[in-house]
Order: sequence, then structure tokens, then C-alpha cells
Amino acid sequence: GMAILYNQLTLASVDPLIRKQALAIANSVMEEIQLRAFTFCDADDAQVFTAASPAGCTTPEAIGTEGGETRYADPRFDNVSDYHGFPLPSIVDANNNAVAGLGGYSASVTVANAGGDFPAAIPADAALRITVTVAGPANVSVVLQGYRLRYAPNAP
Repeated sequence: GMAILYNQLTLASVDPLIRKQALAIANSVMEEIQLRAFTFCDADDAQVFTAASPAGCTTPEAIGTEGGETRYADPRFDNVSDYHGFPLPSIVDANNNAVAGLGGYSASVTVANAGGDFPAAIPADAALRITVTVAGPANVSVVLQGYRLRYAPNAP
């Protein structure tokens, strides 16, 4: 009986470590995304510094990538919304190099308009909800949500 109890305790003690690592991965990806611009125009658009709305852009920023942007090579993701639908089937750095010890983890990202999540004073298109989901060994799953507000629409 003691051996069975010890075995169960040992198995359960690994789970907090896996969960903590999954949360650290989710937090890292979330921070990377939230540090990107949230502008009316794509950062490569000549009107990015002057446009007062998406109508003033040659390439309006929309949910999803535009212009062949990726996380790993030029042209790189340059706006929060570029990360929508971005999968990380394995955990890699910004240069697409595998991170040692994280082979059993994967992540995915969704970005959606979140204006309705806030008071009416914030326009519907002035806030984005970012959801990062990380899956790890032993069926551990962590979901982290954050927001990005458009407070400086002309500052890429």
C-alpha cells in the first residue's frame, strides 16, 4: 500500500512543474505579442504615422498576417493582430531554433476584437483579446488571455 501511495505522490509532484513550465511559455509568448504595435496601418505602410483610421492606409492592419510576414524571418510580424492563428507545434525561439527541454510542449494563438469586453467609451475596434494556449506533457493545458488597447495608433 505504501508503494502505491508513494507512486501516486511522485506522479502528482511532476504535474506542478509541467504546469509551471507551460505557464512560463504562455507568458513569454503573450509578452512577445503585447510588445508589438497595434496601429491602423501595417507597419510597412507609408501612411502608418499619419492615418487617422484604417481608411487612410494603403495596407490596413487586419486580424491575421499580411504581406507574407512570419515570426522567423523578414518580413517579420510587426503588429499584434499578425499573430492570429499562429501555431507553435514545438517551442522555438524567434529564429526558429528549438528550445532545449521543451520538446513536449506546443502552443497556439488567437487574436480577436475585444471592444465589447470594455465600457462603451472604448470603440469596438480599439481593443484586441489575445489568447495563448499551451499544451504540455501529461495532458497539461494552460490558457492565458490578455488585452492590447490601441492607445497610440500611429506609433509602430
